[in-house]
Amino acid sequence: GHPIHTLKLENRALEELMENEIKPRAEALKTVDDVEQQKKMTLELLEKYNLLFDIDKHYSRKENLIFPYLEKCGITAPPKVMWGVDDEIRAEIKDVIKELRNYNPASKAEIINKIQKNLERVQEMIFKEEKILLPMAVENLTQDEWYEIYKQSDEIGFCIVEPAAQWKPENINFTKTKDIIADDSTKGSIKFGTGVLTPKQIELMFNHMPFDITFVDKDDTVKYFSAGLERIFTRTKAVIGRSVHNCHPPASVHIVEKLVKDFKDGIKDMEEFWINMGGKMIHIRYFAVRDEKGEFVGTLEVTQDISRIKELKGEKRLVE
Repeated sequence: GHPIHTLKLENRALEELMENEIKPRAEALKTVDDVEQQKKMTLELLEKYNLLFDIDKHYSRKENLIFPYLEKCGITAPPKVMWGVDDEIRAEIKDVIKELRNYNPASKAEIINKIQKNLERVQEMIFKEEKILLPMAVENLTQDEWYEIYKQSDEIGFCIVEPAAQWKPENINFTKTKDIIADDSTKGSIKFGTGVLTPKQIELMFNHMPFDITFVDKDDTVKYFSAGLERIFTRTKAVIGRSVHNCHPPASVHIVEKLVKDFKDGIKDMEEFWINMGGKMIHIRYFAVRDEKGEFVGTLEVTQDISRIKELKGEKRLVE
């Protein structure tokens, strides 16, 4: 169905889950004193709460599909505020799941209180979506834009229920929807399935990646290497057009030849190695690059110094 129909369908499923499955169990838990019985009931609540976290997909479709189109219409404040509240609700659901998973009978009243407040916030968000966000979206988004949202929804997934039926709107410019990420300002750029970049932007992106990449085509000819500031293995422009078989020392060339053959024969899609070099831990990965038909088009080598990554501990979140 239409994206709005699907969002509302999910909201009804969320309401049913909260009213008929979670609230009654939370209320019943209040009156139970037996610890073993409490643990049994919290396991049931945990199962239902894991299902409630499916709301993450509902919120993600809203944030990553509807919000961008509203922003193109100059509507930025409501999406930002709503996204912040979505994240708070997600965190609260995760917190309850953690409490239920590690249930402590001494915290029973606190957990029940958290559940009640959490469900109230989910219900408030449902109200805001249906009374504010969705009417605003209907007023500002075109049929073509809704169809783009519909087509991309599968990539994120759905919450509790699947769309009721396939949606193919009438009076839509299907040719235009194929090029919706491009406009007159993108002339001279290279269009991908997920965006538009200039050749200069592509080159700079490759050269700023925290790893080195080299691409060898299906005929085993080196076609490209990134020119990062701190390359791990030396590469010069003279290597372009050279056979990959001549780019490795005699002691290891047979390994490369076997690897490429396995890629071509479809035996492998990836191989990796790691070595200590000059006090650094170097991770080397080879990927078989295949087209949409599965045909082999080349080999991608990705080399990265993972020494610092190995030392990471705990978390450092974006919000910090």
